[in-house]
Amino acid sequence: MAEMTDVFFVDGMRTPFGRAGEKGMYWNTRADDLVVKAIIGLMERNGDVPKDRIDDVAIAATSQTGDQGLTLGRTAAILAGLPMTVPGLAIERMCAGAMTSVTTMGASIGVGMYDLALAGGVEHMGRHPIGGNVDPNPRFVAEKLVDPGALNMGVTAERIHDRFPHLTKERADRFGAASQHKVQAAYEAGKIQPDLVPVAVKDAEGAWGLATEDEGRRPETTVEGLATLKTPFRPHGRVTAGTSSPLTDGATISLLAGADAVKEFGLAPKMRMVSFAFAGVEPEIMGIGPIPSTEKALKKAGLTIDDIGLFELNEAFAIQVISLLDHFGIADDDPRVNPWGGAIALGHPLAASGVRLMIQLAAQFAERPDVRYGLTAMCVGLGQGGSVIWENPFFDGKKKRK
Repeated sequence: MAEMTDVFFVDGMRTPFGRAGEKGMYWNTRADDLVVKAIIGLMERNGDVPKDRIDDVAIAATSQTGDQGLTLGRTAAILAGLPMTVPGLAIERMCAGAMTSVTTMGASIGVGMYDLALAGGVEHMGRHPIGGNVDPNPRFVAEKLVDPGALNMGVTAERIHDRFPHLTKERADRFGAASQHKVQAAYEAGKIQPDLVPVAVKDAEGAWGLATEDEGRRPETTVEGLATLKTPFRPHGRVTAGTSSPLTDGATISLLAGADAVKEFGLAPKMRMVSFAFAGVEPEIMGIGPIPSTEKALKKAGLTIDDIGLFELNEAFAIQVISLLDHFGIADDDPRVNPWGGAIALGHPLAASGVRLMIQLAAQFAERPDVRYGLTAMCVGLGQGGSVIWENPFFDGKKKRK
């Protein structure tokens, strides 16, 4: 009989993230090839895991069409060289796609149905702009179920500023600049590169190269410079390119395991899943979604926000992160929050981003035995939030020395 078991994040890797569009490094690279490269890299790094023992492969994409369609988990598994006996599926929860891949596979492991699973996501926003191939039901507008502006993420970010006037543009600008500087410092310290899978790319002239770093970083960013940027979502608005995540291409993948599989294959997990939750909010202010999902996840875990020692919060927009921090009484510049920067600098390839948060949290856990619990959380289009709480297997119960 299957029994409930702990769920472990064994490892995670991702492609470097590229700028979307014709000038981006992945313009001539297929979306499914990005996730295939990530799977190959992860399986090579975890060579003690037999490929035929993977119980399922869940790959998320927001725009499930073209080279992001055709049951991505199954097709990517085949293309990555996993045995034909390994099944796969596709998942779609907009920005929280990869996060949902992890929680879905994690739940399957937790109830004893699976031993090992791969979970991740991919988004080629250059080939497939968000909402580019969808046909929303006219009832949404006709019956005033959702304001038309709710489908424009930048407009929803402006509305958080409207609702909370004390969350000023100046605070968002400071947060945006800090994200760029923290990412650059993490790169210079070699923190991010170990979990990147190099990808062969071809430019417009047909010349081949190798993508080894995230392409969208702007370390020269200053608060003064951000103050001068245009506000594309509203005249005299507060949301700018400098306080928003750029349009991005990239893929992420993680290896999850139950306690028996960890023991059987001698694995060294990087995190243990404690709880997860998703929540819905008004689509017009989707950015506050992680607030109720985090409250639900904390309640499920029997924890409070004070128990969380590290936060990896997706920076879809600076205002979205600041609104969560403000709700929980955490300073904008709290060192526990996104210590290596976030999506404003690295990019946000929609359905892929959730596992990027987990990869960074896992790497930070290894450096911080004084931290027991960490949170990965993100806002989700159409008014949702997603949160996963993790436990650090390296926790030693000792307070960090100042």
